[in-house]
Amino acid sequence: MAKDIYDIISRKYPIYITRDIHVAKKWAKAQVRGSQRCGVLACSSAQRLRPEGIYVSKDIDVKNWFLAASNDLRSSNMMEVVASEFKVQGLEIDWAVVCWDADLRRSKNGKEWDYYSFRGSKWNKRRKVEQQRYLVNSYRVLLTRARQGMIIFVPKGVDCEEDITRNRGYYDAIYQYLLSCGIKEL
Repeated sequence: MAKDIYDIISRKYPIYITRDIHVAKKWAKAQVRGSQRCGVLACSSAQRLRPEGIYVSKDIDVKNWFLAASNDLRSSNMMEVVASEFKVQGLEIDWAVVCWDADLRRSKNGKEWDYYSFRGSKWNKRRKVEQQRYLVNSYRVLLTRARQGMIIFVPKGVDCEEDITRNRGYYDAIYQYLLSCGIKEL
């Protein structure tokens, strides 16, 4: 069912997925025409994207992110400043790179979502229903900010021995799930 919906939507609204942030940024920038905007988005709780060079700051200059000239480093089009769901809620850009962290990941049985927050040096399960709902809504906001199309970036992660907090299995399961929904790899 999801694949069928994706096939219909993707004809006019391209959605892709990649494991390479540079590919994602290059694709989004290449889509921009005239005064259109592109930008990088990530959940405010996405703390393990830092090794990928993605820092989710609580304090960004929203006005300049949305309105500054494309060659201004504060501009979304430079794709250096990452905006969270708090900064883009109710606002849109034309082309989005949506970065997906292991805070919202597939369960071990592969049939559900598991909800986490990162505190200190480890992931902690979100047990309260309202916290889980908040996380899902955060991703819902991010996935609905692009007017023209988007690309979803899911990191490759690493072996557990290297860094348990960026376990390759977390990210592989997310990636495989999104592919199973019909999203095409770029």
